[in-house]
Amino acid sequence: MTVRLPARTASAPYRSRAATTAPEGTTTVNRTAHAVRRLAVAETRLFLRDPLTAFFSLLFPVVLFGVLGSVPALREPSPDAHGLSTVELYAPILAVLALMMLGLNGLPSLLATYRERGVLRRMSASPVRPVLLFGALLPLYLGIATVSMLLVTALAPVLGVGLPRQPLGFALAYLLAAAAMLSVGLLLASVVPSAKAGNAAGALALFPMMFFAGVWLPRAFAPEVVNRIGDLTPGGAAVQALQDSWDGRFPHLVSLLTLAAYALLAGAAAARLFRWE
Repeated sequence: MTVRLPARTASAPYRSRAATTAPEGTTTVNRTAHAVRRLAVAETRLFLRDPLTAFFSLLFPVVLFGVLGSVPALREPSPDAHGLSTVELYAPILAVLALMMLGLNGLPSLLATYRERGVLRRMSASPVRPVLLFGALLPLYLGIATVSMLLVTALAPVLGVGLPRQPLGFALAYLLAAAAMLSVGLLLASVVPSAKAGNAAGALALFPMMFFAGVWLPRAFAPEVVNRIGDLTPGGAAVQALQDSWDGRFPHLVSLLTLAAYALLAGAAAARLFRWE
């Protein structure tokens, strides 16, 4: 299975300074909040105008979960998976799939497109600094991925899969996974020179990440060496941490530290290398 999110292009909300300029007499904090709010609204509209991107980012994991759960053989416990069914193994994988697609493919492609088309340069000449775009994009992408995760989680009992039995561990693992995926996406966006390169770099990062996360073959059925390598990737560490919390165990410290390390190191590198023009 391969999934590629199409790139979006700049649109009207970024062509006018009035679109993000607050009324006269407001404080700096209020102007900043107003600008981020207007940018978030503009980005949400652009996202929803592309039904294919919206479907794959929001609903595809849910649909795939429902399709897998409709196959009776996949709902039977497997001795090779410690008594879990294939559907139970896919629950944490699909809960994090939207994060991988948006963070590793959507974000680099979008920011590279904005840089190539001069959107970021025009923003830098206005009262709205380009960095405020992050304040609109990152919560938007996190919100979309979280809605997808909640839909997968809500569908789980319908398919005979219980809810996560360690909710605090699940929430912590998911937030760290989000920080890691989005930070790696920003790092990719900081070094790609064009929109086409952004698409290519995003795909090259996404597909191996999906493999090590178990999208094509759940980690319980993969060779041990593949899982060991996967544990060192954000996708593999995220799925393992979510699987632990789904089974009632607090996520292993190694998985959480791996995700935190990617978030910190990739985020710091992205901040240092990111170019607005």
